Amino acid sequence: MKTLSHLLLICALALFITSCNNDTKSNQTKETDTVEKTDGDKKTGQAFIEDDEGKPNVLQIAIGSKDHSTLVAAVQAAELENALVNAGPLMVFAPTNDAFAALPEGTVENLLKPENKDQLAHILKHHVTPGNYSKDFLKKFKKLGQASNGYVPVEVKGDDVFVGGAKILASVPAGNGIVHVVDKVIIPEE
Repeated sequence: MKTLSHLLLICALALFITSCNNDTKSNQTKETDTVEKTDGDKKTGQAFIEDDEGKPNVLQIAIGSKDHSTLVAAVQAAELENALVNAGPLMVFAPTNDAFAALPEGTVENLLKPENKDQLAHILKHHVTPGNYSKDFLKKFKKLGQASNGYVPVEVKGDDVFVGGAKILASVPAGNGIVHVVDKVIIPEE
């Protein structure tokens, strides 16, 4: 009986070790599959998969808007494309080109420099919140947690909703959330 118990224990250990080896290989494959790769000048990764059948994601909506070319350039400079196409849901408060133009002269140009990529990414993440809430539903909130690990206040003035001081001008549903077009760049306090 002891021999049978030892044999079963040895078999269980062998299965466990084999299972761990397979999980390690599987996890290594998964990690490398999600890393953004470049193929010459062509970027690859989740953000660069073309899908003509699905509902556009928040990044595709911004790319397709003539009023958000500065935002798209900033997202590309900060290399955040893949973050904006994940399953979400995501709420993106998307400043218009005019909102970026209202910043002090030289601010946008300075942020787009490669050496300021981390600062730019932090500012852009301050415009993203998990969830998929309409403008009217946002009226129930006092503040929102942002992807930058900060918070922004939500204020209601009549029918208008302001997030971090930026007025929501329009809302566009996306396949992975919603894009709220805003009239101001939301700069984190920290």
